[in-house]
Amino acid sequence: MVYEVIGTPSPDREERIRQLAELGFTWANLGDEAYWIDQLVVMERAAYEELLYAAATLWMVFDKAARFVQGRRDLYAQLSIPEVLWDGLDRLEMNAPGFISRYARFDFAVNQEGSIKLLELNADTPTGYVEASIATPWLCEQYCMISPNSAMKEWVRRAWETEAPDYAACTAYGKHAEDTGTVDALVAHSGRDMTCVDCLDLWIDKGVVKVGEQSTITKMFALYPKEWMGIDDGGEALAYSIEERYVELFNPLHSVILQSKGLQAIVWSLHESQGSFFTEEENKAIERYMLPTYTEPVLERDYVSKSMFGREGGSVELYNEKGELEVKDEAGFDTSVFFKRVYQQRADLPKLQFANGDMHLLTGLFVLNGEPCGLLGRAGGIITGNSSHFVAIGVKSS
Repeated sequence: MVYEVIGTPSPDREERIRQLAELGFTWANLGDEAYWIDQLVVMERAAYEELLYAAATLWMVFDKAARFVQGRRDLYAQLSIPEVLWDGLDRLEMNAPGFISRYARFDFAVNQEGSIKLLELNADTPTGYVEASIATPWLCEQYCMISPNSAMKEWVRRAWETEAPDYAACTAYGKHAEDTGTVDALVAHSGRDMTCVDCLDLWIDKGVVKVGEQSTITKMFALYPKEWMGIDDGGEALAYSIEERYVELFNPLHSVILQSKGLQAIVWSLHESQGSFFTEEENKAIERYMLPTYTEPVLERDYVSKSMFGREGGSVELYNEKGELEVKDEAGFDTSVFFKRVYQQRADLPKLQFANGDMHLLTGLFVLNGEPCGLLGRAGGIITGNSSHFVAIGVKSS
């Protein structure tokens, strides 16, 4: 058994929530709903170490694939990347290998028998950072467990020491608890003196990004999905600013290539061709840890359909062994109205027993400054959507 659920929820949840809020995790409850599960999932050491290997190897696989895509506009279109970003993707230089994105998270299905399958990569704007870097180590300590997540702060510091942003932004900064808390934690852990702003307060004058009347922004971390520059008012102006180097955005523009779920289809196609693009070790890792993925609906049964830029489960449809639609996410926004779909072999999440009922566990693993270094547990339905819960994951010492 890879996972074990330990602990009993405290009878004084409000006091526990107060303590977490003091640490910076202020959304343990969302309205009247309990977002945080007051228990701990413990992972077998061997499975965790294999997960680290899978993430490190696949990280370089995705890096190679993104460089294969750069400059090929037919592939930009195949990946559903908005045209407004194409000139910038062509003209700007990619970061060094392993650092196209410095703030990312893999999401895996890891079953109780130890099978590890990658579901997707959020290489642009992953949330869950506060839960993983702040709440998880604290919760592991409550159960006398050591958390590998304690190193996350140091990797963020190293990442932003290199990128050196002066501003950090998200939409509804100061109003949206999760995004604001994520930005505040990243800024605090960076060790930098930075100004936090609301994306909606930014304005662009002949390519120059400004906030207020006097302040010009030249380097900014933005918790803002880059694909929305093809949709939002002002998106084209921001894309132009990035392309013309008036502003450097972090994660960099090329992280949108990694973000598209269509890149998994390109990886799988390059793997299936049996060429020499990937090394023998990389091909073995793709075969073992990735799922057959395609940009066309060629799978006949046991597959998943989702938007190439879907988030929080909003576009996910699961098909059963007969090829019939079994379940789809009805709560989240279906971004496939804007972006193409990808089709992936199905790998169900393991079901664990919690105090408030059985739930499926999604295992997230952050990659910060190129280093796999932080576990994030999300528990909920067979599709991990907006209604899912946060549960901390610790690792056994042996």
